[in-house]
Amino acid sequence: MKSLILHLDRWLTGLCLYTACLLLAVISCLGLWQVTSRFVLSQPSTWTEESMRRLLIWMVMLGVVASLRQGALVSVDLMLRLSRGAWRQVVRWTITLVNLAFLSVLIWFGIDLVVRVRFQTFASMDLSMGWAYAALPVGAALAVVAVIAHHIDPQNEELATAQ
Repeated sequence: MKSLILHLDRWLTGLCLYTACLLLAVISCLGLWQVTSRFVLSQPSTWTEESMRRLLIWMVMLGVVASLRQGALVSVDLMLRLSRGAWRQVVRWTITLVNLAFLSVLIWFGIDLVVRVRFQTFASMDLSMGWAYAALPVGAALAVVAVIAHHIDPQNEELATAQ
């Protein structure tokens, strides 16, 4: 079971990180087009700013997956550095359970939010708002796998290099 979770996590984390980086590149290109169309062509693009905002939400939620896998978010570093033995296990379990509780709330209310806004469309595009807000439950669900994988196989490089 452990190896299956870790294999799934490696694949999902890699995919999320790659997609987040790709979205950052797309957002940068859209920003460049926004500036070019507004100041060079004097014809401001009506859809790029809104698209960038929505893609930024997806980028952040996918980046959170990779961050949680590395143990870089929602962690009590000082307590982990100072704890030893059984106390360290208690701290690790506490961090994992708090992360899972938070992500569960995000999934629950994220799904509710997507259902509520599914009939609304963006001001500049004929696209459901649900697609933008779906980043919350989808990212949180992917992050659950990362949190469990991090608990099974912790990767706290930042703790080792911290001063």
